[in-house]
Amino acid sequence: MATGFLALLIAAIAAAHAIRQDNRHSDWVVHTYRVETTLIEARRLAEQQETARRGYMLAGTPPFLASFDAAHDALIPQLAELRRLTADNPRQLAPMRAVIQRLAELEVAQRTTNRLVQQGRGAEALRLFRVDSGMQRMQKLRRVFDSMAREERRLLALRDAEQMKSRRTFSIVLGVAGLLFVLVTIVSFLTVRRYTRDLQQSRLALADLNATLEEQVKERTADLALANEEIQRFAYIVSHDLRSPLVNVMGFTAELSAATKPLSELIDRAEAEAPQIVSEEARLAAREDLPEAIGFIRTSTAKMDRLINAILKLSREGRRVLAPEMIALDQLVEQISDSIRHVIDDRGVTLTIERPMPVIVSDRVALEQILSNLIENATKYRHPTRAAEVHVSATEAHARIVVAIRDNGRGIDPRDHQRIFDLFRRSGQQDQPGEGIGLAHVRALAYRLGGTISVESQLGEGATFFLSLPATLSIEGA
Repeated sequence: MATGFLALLIAAIAAAHAIRQDNRHSDWVVHTYRVETTLIEARRLAEQQETARRGYMLAGTPPFLASFDAAHDALIPQLAELRRLTADNPRQLAPMRAVIQRLAELEVAQRTTNRLVQQGRGAEALRLFRVDSGMQRMQKLRRVFDSMAREERRLLALRDAEQMKSRRTFSIVLGVAGLLFVLVTIVSFLTVRRYTRDLQQSRLALADLNATLEEQVKERTADLALANEEIQRFAYIVSHDLRSPLVNVMGFTAELSAATKPLSELIDRAEAEAPQIVSEEARLAAREDLPEAIGFIRTSTAKMDRLINAILKLSREGRRVLAPEMIALDQLVEQISDSIRHVIDDRGVTLTIERPMPVIVSDRVALEQILSNLIENATKYRHPTRAAEVHVSATEAHARIVVAIRDNGRGIDPRDHQRIFDLFRRSGQQDQPGEGIGLAHVRALAYRLGGTISVESQLGEGATFFLSLPATLSIEGA
């Protein structure tokens, strides 16, 4: 199966490569058509300019001169676009220069005859036109345009052939991928059937282990508690060890930042006294690159410092001794609301508390941290088109109390309902400050209190967090 999936992956990569090749060839074909279109338009404008010149010599009326000026003004950007489009083809560089040169020479002759006609010297303009042989100039210009058009048609034929070849390659790869998919499906079916048979045998073996399950759970729980304690000690030690080099980095960064000022002053003085010794690279390094790099380092070290503090906080919470006491949930929520009242008012949030709420026996500090985090999060991630509302309620059933914090904010994608509780993981648009620690801390505290935390939400429809805790916290369980 692994080999089959690897082959499918290779086929997918090959298909993606074939698609990119086809897109590249399509872009070149479109590019060629753009060159041809621009070439035709430039030629038309040049012909219009010459025709207007001749009409002005014969009739001497202003509309012909206006047509000449309009064609000239439109021809300038067309020539610039044609030069840009043909710059990638060495075979078009010489013809392009010839076009520009011939048009410049023709424009000199055209403006000379136009000026003579404006001065009332039409006969002299016609005589100059015959001597200058404007028709021969236009014929030479047409021949250059024709040679450029032939080159583009040659490229178009080559690129069309390359495009057809890449499409045939893609079809072959797609066929091979389909065959591999069928083979992998067959192998997967056979493998699943074999594992299903093994699973049935495992169920029989599991039934024999049920008698000793309780003892095994106790052993595993003890091992898990020991491992958790070891992890907490490790996190605490590592966080302290990380802080020492971080402080050094922050200190040296400050020294580097201080050093940039005299360096910049030195560059300024060098520019004033001997500008020839200051290169552009040195100037950019002293004034832009070095300050920017120091800014990035400071931002990263500040983030690292916040992460270390978060790890230390989690470690300390894991080692803190829980002290259960009777807590009136409505009073606790009211206290939390008062403590963050300035945040609630600044964000224009309406917070409602559904009373009465049950009394719980639990650790006040941990419970206050959990509810404070959830309520503040509910006020933070607002929906952009409606007034923010947060509702807190609690119910008791089967010796457990469930606290619900509901908001009408932006909501959470169902695919992220579990990952938002992971450390350093966040969901949705990252337009609010934070490091992805709060909900991980909430879940850790909820587990210590013998509870669970879950969420129900859809994007754009708000979110409801459910905190389920035992009505009475057992010190032994904590």
